[in-house]
Amino acid sequence: MKYALSLVLLLHFSFSNAQENLVKYVKPIIGTEKMGHTYPGATVPFGAVQLSPETDTISYELNGKYNGEVYKYCAGYKYEDKTIVGFSHTHLNGTGHSDLGDFLVMPTQGKLQLNPGTASNPKGGYRYAFSHSNEIAEAGYYKVKLDDDNIIAEMTATTRVGMHQYTFPKSDESHIILDLMAGIYNYDEKNVWTYVRVVNDTLITGYRQTNGWARARTVYFAMSFSKPFVNYGQENYDGKQPYRGFWRKFDQTKNFPEIAGKKIRMYFDFKTAEAEKIKIQFALSSVSQGNALENMQAEIKGWDFEKVKTEAQKSWNKELNKIKIDAPEDVKVNFYTAMYHTFINPTVYTDVNGQYKGLDQESYVAKGFVNYSTFSLWDTYRALHPFFNIIQPKRNNDMVKSMMAHYNQSALHMLPIWSHYSNDNWCMSGYHSVSVIADAILKGVYDGDPNEALNACVTTAKHRDYEGIGSYMDLGFIPAEKSGISVSNTLEYAYDDWCIAQLAKKLNKQDIYDEFIKRSDNWKNNYNSATGFMQPKLANGNFKDKFDSMSTEGQGFIEGNSWNYSFFVPHNPTELIAKMGGKKAFASRLDTLFTMHLPDSFFAHTEDITREGIIGGYVHGNEPAHHVAYFYNWTDQPWKTQAQVRKILKMQYKPTPDGLGGNDDCGQMSAWYIFSSLGFYPVAPGSNEYAIGSPLVNNAVLTLENGKTFTVEVINQKDANVYVQKILLNGKTLPTFFINHSDITAGSKLTFYMGSKPKK
Repeated sequence: MKYALSLVLLLHFSFSNAQENLVKYVKPIIGTEKMGHTYPGATVPFGAVQLSPETDTISYELNGKYNGEVYKYCAGYKYEDKTIVGFSHTHLNGTGHSDLGDFLVMPTQGKLQLNPGTASNPKGGYRYAFSHSNEIAEAGYYKVKLDDDNIIAEMTATTRVGMHQYTFPKSDESHIILDLMAGIYNYDEKNVWTYVRVVNDTLITGYRQTNGWARARTVYFAMSFSKPFVNYGQENYDGKQPYRGFWRKFDQTKNFPEIAGKKIRMYFDFKTAEAEKIKIQFALSSVSQGNALENMQAEIKGWDFEKVKTEAQKSWNKELNKIKIDAPEDVKVNFYTAMYHTFINPTVYTDVNGQYKGLDQESYVAKGFVNYSTFSLWDTYRALHPFFNIIQPKRNNDMVKSMMAHYNQSALHMLPIWSHYSNDNWCMSGYHSVSVIADAILKGVYDGDPNEALNACVTTAKHRDYEGIGSYMDLGFIPAEKSGISVSNTLEYAYDDWCIAQLAKKLNKQDIYDEFIKRSDNWKNNYNSATGFMQPKLANGNFKDKFDSMSTEGQGFIEGNSWNYSFFVPHNPTELIAKMGGKKAFASRLDTLFTMHLPDSFFAHTEDITREGIIGGYVHGNEPAHHVAYFYNWTDQPWKTQAQVRKILKMQYKPTPDGLGGNDDCGQMSAWYIFSSLGFYPVAPGSNEYAIGSPLVNNAVLTLENGKTFTVEVINQKDANVYVQKILLNGKTLPTFFINHSDITAGSKLTFYMGSKPKK
């Protein structure tokens, strides 16, 4: 096939005969339509270190206001850019807001320059022009040539350590810059404090504390060079401080071993022979400098870059081989890139000795589990965590335990909303950790105390002063006067409450079940039977005037309009269908959603969605309607689910740099693709039921952690054959368009017979 990316200079490794080399199908920079929200770079599955180039470091703030351009740099890397400003060690995958970008490293040569320069004049600073033709991006490995000085930059990683390899031309003026000011979504006062200690001529340690999306985030590091530097120094950009103490006795700008301040850039000087390689090991910790050094010493022995790279790619190959598919090449690229994206986040947050920093900023030891961070739960409860319950149950068990640790350390006694480096950044709506927890317990994944988990869910759901929960409990809805996203919150709380009810039912807690199954009907309070839409309601019980079903502004919704959110009752589609006039009328309403035309005004206030990211009025790039295509299965027209799912798979996922129709959102978009390509989807996590769609693969074998395999076989698979004619489960006709989680975990074979015409 003619491949659209220029980054396909793939290296081949010798893997064991039991494993197919699936790394070759991964294209890390398949990203958001017209945005750079996914990044290339070096990481291992769920790695704490995610080492990647930054193509610019523009400010979050401009003239005292939000700078809209910064949104394009959520991941630090924008494919359209022509310069690289450095390589930093922490990133977020496909988010619509951002942080991180810690510890930016850049090799340079010639006259020392400690400012980053500009994209229009890269030679005016330490940044370099580059070309995609001289760039390689693979799972676990990144390489690029920095133009002008012809420095080759390569990087790979272990779980907690990034490894750099810079090949320099001959020079007495080679440098490595460590920019401790740089960051993603940066602004002038984001750096709270920075400390660096030069231990010797090959080792430095330190930490950086920032106030951003996570308002109290401290990251410790240890940085080791393969060759002694001959000089080092720093520039402190703090400006005039009223008090500097008696440190003024020293010249701290050159060869001074203890450095502290808010705005620091450091340099390290080397003399290099032609094609000499200088390597760096850069380890992170949330706990201490000593732990960072211990992480480094435990995970990388010596300076064999190729060995570390090979091990990183073996680790990816091991994870990717958990699902083997037969499909056309473009589908394989999309599928395994999607698997790659789903295994980036959440991220490991424990050090090799088991320690991690808790939400209360104290150090803890994770006993019997690995602590994880980076939980974008508004996105990932829908498909990512259900996917983990099938293919990564041990990790998801640890993730739930991490959520419980978060709850136990929380001063507010709440489960995480968006867990982020020993912080909760409180982003988005709902309390969807309860969905993840309930789903894991109901599917037999969580081995902790389920009653303790239920108590944490109930306590979170009764936190009256959080996001309108008090009004929701008293009135059954959130008044529009109290919240700009009143309808979204009510709908999402109702679903989460249903999850709590399912968990209570399993644990024979009848009183809790009765309370929360009643709360799960609160969605009805925002449904206006006169218009057929979910609408904001005032405290007096009347629906708000001037309702616009198309608009995303001022209508009570977050990242969506009423057309998409009016279908957000994943836990009770039967009653929703009845409210909307029955199966025939409901199917017609779904038809309208997928065929209507959104006016240009819809895009006026949406940063993350363009017209390419929608089908009719269905916005796939934002998650609230991810389940909606499967709702035809509750009508008498399930073949329309099959047609729409196949259309979404083909239109919204492409093996190109702008191949996603929206943000990947820490793996949710990719998890949707994986499930739907296999032919089924978890419409309501918290249920053990999956809705059938239309598989895209020819066949697939899922190797489960319990030692069993689940096989998907597709007969008569063609692009035109999107309609399911017959389904067999273990050779017997499947009587409905649903399968159970136990059908998968028991080790079964699901056979689809496909055709070009609907089977009515």
